Amino acid sequence: MSSRSDQRKFFHLMLFIVTVVFGWILFPLFGAVFWGTILAVLFQPVQRRMLARMRGRPNLAALTTLAVILVIVILPLTLVVGMLTQEVSTALVRFRTDLPQLTVAFQQLLDRLPASVHRIMDLAGVQDVNAIQQRLGDGAAQIGRLVAVYLVSIGQNTAQLLVSFGVMLYLLFFLLRDGTVLGAMVRRALPLDERHKSQLIRQFTTVVRATVKGNIAVAVAQGALGGFIFAVLGIQGYVLAAVVMAFLSLLPAVGAAVVWVPVGIWLLLAGHVWKAVILFAFCGTIVSLVDNVLRPILVGKDTKLPDWVVLISTLGGMSLFGLTGFVIGPLIAALFIASWNIYTRLRDDDDAADAG
Repeated sequence: MSSRSDQRKFFHLMLFIVTVVFGWILFPLFGAVFWGTILAVLFQPVQRRMLARMRGRPNLAALTTLAVILVIVILPLTLVVGMLTQEVSTALVRFRTDLPQLTVAFQQLLDRLPASVHRIMDLAGVQDVNAIQQRLGDGAAQIGRLVAVYLVSIGQNTAQLLVSFGVMLYLLFFLLRDGTVLGAMVRRALPLDERHKSQLIRQFTTVVRATVKGNIAVAVAQGALGGFIFAVLGIQGYVLAAVVMAFLSLLPAVGAAVVWVPVGIWLLLAGHVWKAVILFAFCGTIVSLVDNVLRPILVGKDTKLPDWVVLISTLGGMSLFGLTGFVIGPLIAALFIASWNIYTRLRDDDDAADAG
């Protein structure tokens, strides 16, 4: 008995060490592995349909599903990134060109304000128009330098990006093809009873699908609507505005208003009153309605997480893991709540057994 206990302890220690080391080895490719796994979970229903249509040929079904992912996910994302890079430089040049005109319009607006408002602005330090213009110009120059550095870093790390992209596609193929078998292996390895295994796995897949599909659907809808109204009103940089609005919509309690409200104020200062009114009316109703209606349906309803949990887990996840954190944060929060629910049930069962 002592020898068997020692062997079990040694094996558990070895299992822990090799698991940690294996994770450490995979850490440089964390993004590729993570998004390959997420895409495999999302498109597993598509893989099952392809497998049924192709009469049980898993390789062909996985290749077809991979082609679908390339067409509807990766190719559009690549095109948007290319257009975004071009529009960022154009928007910065136009901002510097229009800055003197906006300064004059802002000064005219200040002259029309009552003396009480001027006193408040003096206390806030926003009365000096030249200082504001200098700050805006310095901010635009700093943004331009950051964008240039970022683009240079992308160019220098092209080989690493290509390797990560290839690893993701390679892993995604096998996860699509063997996802059912791998899922069964993970389920068997979990040291829990079937009821708790089902709860954890169901919570994991539900949160991944609801968070990714729900948040991305809301982000794409808000970005597309925002870019549409910007294009209709003739506001340059509508692709940039659409991408930024889509990104900000991933953050709960922040949203796309961070983009369209300053642009509307900009239009007012520039004298385009009707454009500003149309922008405020469209974004304040339709764009905001998308967030208020679709997000609770697609995200909150399936994950069954409180709004404040989604907010803090998303912000915390993005601060630690970047853009990937909008999935990792709510996923960890959901597994945290599910794990504590299981622990509570196990403790209650033990108490009931002891009482009996």
